[in-house]
Amino acid sequence: MSILEELIERSGNKCELCTSTDNLQVYEVPPVSISGIDSSLLACGVCVDQIENPDNTDPNHWRCLNDSMWSEFDTVKVVAWRMLSRLKGEGWPKDLLDMIYLDDEALKFAKATGEGLAEADKIIHRDVNGVILENGDSVVLIKDLKIKGSSQVAKQGTAVRRISLDRENAEYIEGKVGPTMTVIITKYVKKL
Repeated sequence: MSILEELIERSGNKCELCTSTDNLQVYEVPPVSISGIDSSLLACGVCVDQIENPDNTDPNHWRCLNDSMWSEFDTVKVVAWRMLSRLKGEGWPKDLLDMIYLDDEALKFAKATGEGLAEADKIIHRDVNGVILENGDSVVLIKDLKIKGSSQVAKQGTAVRRISLDRENAEYIEGKVGPTMTVIITKYVKKL
């Protein structure tokens, strides 16, 4: 069974956030280190657009989180927590944030994108040219780098896809170079 088929079965063919049945798609919840049903949810196009484009956020659309935040699936609760954190200036989301329960691992996952932090507190990762890097971006190495703990050398021009950002240090990102997951310093990469 494909991920889409599993999510359709799990959700009853409805958006797991707002229960819409229009324009459903698989949404991989960032940062994605492993893809699959445990890091994805079934969402409608409206929800995905508003999640990915904060300027398009309609606070009234997200009143649906009053129900979806009680989902048994962590990915749904994580997205609910992130959207409630984004909207907490509206007032009503604060009460829901106080009620939502995430275990320590799920809460760490929810906070991994920096949602819920004030803009001044967010760590911003920039490549060698000052371009902002996001989880899931692809970068290219601008110099040869020795892979720590192995004899492998990643050559200049090597593409690293689907990077993850280090939430505690703006100079570090993680990505797979060949079969090896490694930490890369941002001043040695350029966003593709």
